[in-house]
Amino acid sequence: MEKSKIVQKIEAFAPLGTQEKWDCSGFAVKTELEHIQKIMLCLTVTEDIVRKAREQNCDMIISHHPLFCVPLEWKGIDIYCAHTNFDKAHGGTTDTLIETLGLEICEVQEFVRYVEVEISLEELIIKLKEISPSLRYVNNHGVKMFRKLAFCAGSGSEFIQEAFEHGADAFVTGDLKFHTALESPIAVFDIGHFESEILVLPVFERVIEAGVKFVYADEKSPFKNLDNQN
Repeated sequence: MEKSKIVQKIEAFAPLGTQEKWDCSGFAVKTELEHIQKIMLCLTVTEDIVRKAREQNCDMIISHHPLFCVPLEWKGIDIYCAHTNFDKAHGGTTDTLIETLGLEICEVQEFVRYVEVEISLEELIIKLKEISPSLRYVNNHGVKMFRKLAFCAGSGSEFIQEAFEHGADAFVTGDLKFHTALESPIAVFDIGHFESEILVLPVFERVIEAGVKFVYADEKSPFKNLDNQN
């Protein structure tokens, strides 16, 4: 498939112009190669992933996380990133997380998605643990039943107050700091940055469709879960 057509499909789904000002989505490396036969999909480009992509004869790497600095030795392979524009897109990162949990979105506020559902604390914990065994949470007010959940995959703790003001009584994201959780006006659930976003990779494949072969990078969260060392 022509490289330009691959990019056109991604940007039709997640327009590059919608990315945040600080973001660096788009081509991190663009070679003169025009026709792409094999793509490696990954959450984060690392030295190991670049090496494995080359070993598996991939022509291109597509990642969710952007690159703000590219080592010279990576310059020989096309690397394209779709980050905050993919987060905002309908069917993107957070939408995929919610769909995987078997829930339905009732409201969209740019990065944050809302779900209206009557669910107990115990039921929500069970559901979230299906995708994140390392789940942790803070429930400052001891809420036992939730009626409106807010979601933001990745690092979304900056939206907790916004979620509270929109009537959410729980917020699910992938990165929480101590003081943020301590001061939260609503229950907050940290499912892990990696766990909250890795689910989106098949969306890239569906968006690009046929005409190119896909391989998935062998990625794991850098954090070890002491309850399951494997």
